[in-house]
Amino acid sequence: MQTTEFAQYLARLDSLSSRLDMTAVLAELYERFSPDERQYASYLLQGSLVPQYRSLEFQLSSKMLLRAISSIAQQDSSQVEAQNLFGESVGVTQAEEVDGLYKKIGDIGVVAEQILSTHQKKQVDLSVLELHRSLVAIAKESGAGSQQRKLELTTALLQSLSPEMAKYVVRMIAGKLRLGFATMTLLDALSWAQTGTKDETKALESAYQKRADVGELARAYLGAKDQTARTAALTEYDVVFGTPIVPQLCQRLQSSEEIVEKLGEVIAEPKYDGLRIQLHIDTKKKQAFAYTRSLEDATHMFPELAGLFSQVEAGQVILDAEAIGYDPASGKLLPFQETITRKRKHDIAAQADNVPIVFYVYDLLYIDGRSLLDLPLSERKQLLRKIMTDSPSAKFTPYITTENADELRAFHVEQLSLGLEGAVVKKVDAPYQSGRKGWYWVKIKELAGTRGKLADTLDCLVLGYYVGKGKRTQFGVGAFLVGVLDGDNVLSLAKIGTGLTDEQFRELKQRCDDLAVLTQPTEYQVPKELFPDTWVRPGLVVEIAADELTKSPLPTAGLALRFPRLVRFRDDKKWQDATSLSELGSF
Repeated sequence: MQTTEFAQYLARLDSLSSRLDMTAVLAELYERFSPDERQYASYLLQGSLVPQYRSLEFQLSSKMLLRAISSIAQQDSSQVEAQNLFGESVGVTQAEEVDGLYKKIGDIGVVAEQILSTHQKKQVDLSVLELHRSLVAIAKESGAGSQQRKLELTTALLQSLSPEMAKYVVRMIAGKLRLGFATMTLLDALSWAQTGTKDETKALESAYQKRADVGELARAYLGAKDQTARTAALTEYDVVFGTPIVPQLCQRLQSSEEIVEKLGEVIAEPKYDGLRIQLHIDTKKKQAFAYTRSLEDATHMFPELAGLFSQVEAGQVILDAEAIGYDPASGKLLPFQETITRKRKHDIAAQADNVPIVFYVYDLLYIDGRSLLDLPLSERKQLLRKIMTDSPSAKFTPYITTENADELRAFHVEQLSLGLEGAVVKKVDAPYQSGRKGWYWVKIKELAGTRGKLADTLDCLVLGYYVGKGKRTQFGVGAFLVGVLDGDNVLSLAKIGTGLTDEQFRELKQRCDDLAVLTQPTEYQVPKELFPDTWVRPGLVVEIAADELTKSPLPTAGLALRFPRLVRFRDDKKWQDATSLSELGSF
């Protein structure tokens, strides 16, 4: 497929709000891709060049992209009368045109489209594969002078594209492609492309959960010629070392009695306030990878990984664990906000000394070419004990096995008394089920009355913010709007303007401005009475505490929070991991 045709499909997707309509267009698009294009086109559709678990970023700011666009306008003009704000000699009218358009529109992709429509001299219709290779070359430029080389490569690429394709490429480089669909819609489209229905979406989802690479899955599945071949392809698409498994998540129940009644015999473990980490350890090659619950590569965060090679008596393993910072003087576990300081790209070694990490390992998912996902939890625990030893940097997570509600409650209270978040309870004979499906893992709600507030916190999505008044004018934000998920939609829940420190207000403003958009995202359902001054595209998850959840006709969730307050920013969670409307019934 050539990029002019690809751009037409992207424009169609960009204009749609219905998931069903998007699925149909994506299915048609997949049918048009050649076998060699399917994998890489899947990444491009997600605004990326590689699978989600791999890190390959463009490292080009909006300022640099504006320089590229300005240089194209300059080449089409004989006027060279002044320097623009980037220090370049350009025609004054072109510099003003680019800068003025961006200030007016706020969408750098549309700016690129309009400038190229006026000033582009030549156009080469690249293929989708050529586009992908060109973008990879830009992203991989590094070292001395790399920013200038990135700029030159970007300028040359934009000049070769149609204005419409340039719009989407610039958005992609800026990290703002966002066509309004997530991975599940792509899986729907794959099924639709092969069968004309969503009948095989569940099987595709099951395969993706074992190996979270939608491009590789598209290549394998769409290459099958009939139903027998498709079934075989999905069966063979199993866990592999180095590619993350979609993590299992917790449901919520009210009490230990309810849990035992529903799950029967259970394993109860402490609920640590750390970073959920999936560890891939190869003791022979001395390789180790760490992935977050949102499937991001976090290997660079943990120099401690090298110490795990001597702890594991196997060739390759995949472990499920919680990474928690601790005080090296006292050994006391640190709060999440201190653990998350390890999530940086520079001075990791120094930060590792300041905030050392211990991995609490609680599950074994794979060993030496064999997936263990279908084994009962109790058997996975036994195998884990056989192949791993404790050390200061990686420990077994302690647990009890019980079917007694009183014993379970006592264990939960004990964890709370230790400053932890209570207990996580798991069905003793359950397989490893990715996502929040089935009643295999359950989080116990806090005992009623222990803190005089809503029994659990919510992970809400920030939808936008309101300009501050009085003292808060110095922050540029006085309150913010949060919502919860409802299928493909996001429903408004609460406007929050109290309980933030001055530093939190400043951080909130910065984080929101990084995600700010001019118009209401299509996923958001918000009444006009709650429209924020600035909309924020999906991406910022915050943990919210409140005293009570009450019925309310104004928020589209039909509920409201009494005395809501910000607990922390949840950088470890994707926006798709936010609390759902259906979950609110268990709070």
